[in-house]
Amino acid sequence: MIFASLLFLFIFLPLNLILYYAVPSFKAKNAILIAFSLLFYAWGEPVWVLLLVLTAFLDWRHALAIEKYRGTNKAKTALLMTVITDIGIFAVFKYSGFFISNLNLIPFINLPVPHFILPAGISFYTFQTLTYSIDVYRGKIKPQEKFTNYLLYLSLYFQLVAGPIVRYTDVENSINHRILSVPKFSSGIYRFILGLGKKVIIANTAGKFVDMYMTSKADELTTLGAWFGIIMYSVQLYFDFSGYSDMAIGLGKMFGFDFPENFNYPYISKSVSEFWRRWHMTLGSFFRDYVYIPLGGNKRFVLRNLIIVWFLTGFWHGASWNFIIWGLYNGLFIILEKYTKKWFDKIPAFLRHIYLLTVVNVGFVFFKFTNMSDAVKYLKVMFTGGVSFTSMSDTTIILNNIFWICLALIICTPVMKLLEKLYDKSTYSNAVVITASNTIRILLLFTIMVLSVAHLTGNSFNPFLYHSF
Repeated sequence: MIFASLLFLFIFLPLNLILYYAVPSFKAKNAILIAFSLLFYAWGEPVWVLLLVLTAFLDWRHALAIEKYRGTNKAKTALLMTVITDIGIFAVFKYSGFFISNLNLIPFINLPVPHFILPAGISFYTFQTLTYSIDVYRGKIKPQEKFTNYLLYLSLYFQLVAGPIVRYTDVENSINHRILSVPKFSSGIYRFILGLGKKVIIANTAGKFVDMYMTSKADELTTLGAWFGIIMYSVQLYFDFSGYSDMAIGLGKMFGFDFPENFNYPYISKSVSEFWRRWHMTLGSFFRDYVYIPLGGNKRFVLRNLIIVWFLTGFWHGASWNFIIWGLYNGLFIILEKYTKKWFDKIPAFLRHIYLLTVVNVGFVFFKFTNMSDAVKYLKVMFTGGVSFTSMSDTTIILNNIFWICLALIICTPVMKLLEKLYDKSTYSNAVVITASNTIRILLLFTIMVLSVAHLTGNSFNPFLYHSF
């Protein structure tokens, strides 16, 4: 089940909200959330619920052991066990096929390649279990005494499948003492509907253009068509993932939780380093706090640390060489920017922005194509020319969708957010105008909701890109 579906919007979520607010105690509310979260997770493949619950139980027990034997070798053993268990399960399901396929390239080796269906969300909840155990070992948090409370943290369906990566410290106080209020609930609805619109109206539309251009044979593409295709893929990726993050944050608020932000307008960046401070921020902070800094951070072996982090960043996204190359590609530019900072910062801002957009779009070619030969052919069309520069078909498609394209590109920037802030500031203390502002906002949300439902009703094209990561 996914958020952007009629089943979720009109049956699952309303029923969950009704039952949740019908019971008085947080204990009962938590039980309802656990039940609905496990049902949500089991919708596609019920057997993976057992894996999720088993992982939660093992980590919960290991964390209690870490606390009980703090300062001894037994605590270190418990931490080691939880790291081996979590990463081991993750690696078996996501990477075993990749490793064995590459081993089979060695002469005289011919091992059977396993083909596992990747459990939904395992890339996200594995990192959550790791942060919990490590933070307990570091003494940053106390272990959760009740297994059901820990299971609630790990299984919350709002962020289970596509993030953001929520640390236990983010929700520790909210498990039994969260604040439920009308303003917070309405803020959650607002955020959820905006995310739904980003996903359904923009990401899905961009995805159609991506399928149109990036699944064609490279020798049939025009230069403009190749650039348009990869730009639309960048738009699809951003709105697909940030839309789901917005919906997750909005759902959290409806139920009284506050989740961390995951995106901060990455396409306005002027360097690759800045881009990755704005894109998938909870993933970036995970690698910073649990990999980069423990390796030495900026104090020692900086080059080695950056290479390891960006290798792992790419590999986390998928068990394929193209993702590793994509990760190292980003890492290369971050390293270059780091060691040329005093010269790089002197470059005019608009040129650095053009550089960033070019680097990101080229990088996403490697992200899109698992076959490196296809990626190279596509890049060749982008930079050395296709069958022609453009065609009548390209021009017609772009002109017919120019309003949507401009809207999507504008929403990639904080222009709308700034206008909203300026409008709210100018109307502050004017009750009549504030009421009008709220009315406009309600009408906007209603319009987005109607358009989103219309898209979902009349269209079977509804891919979820980060579901596979």
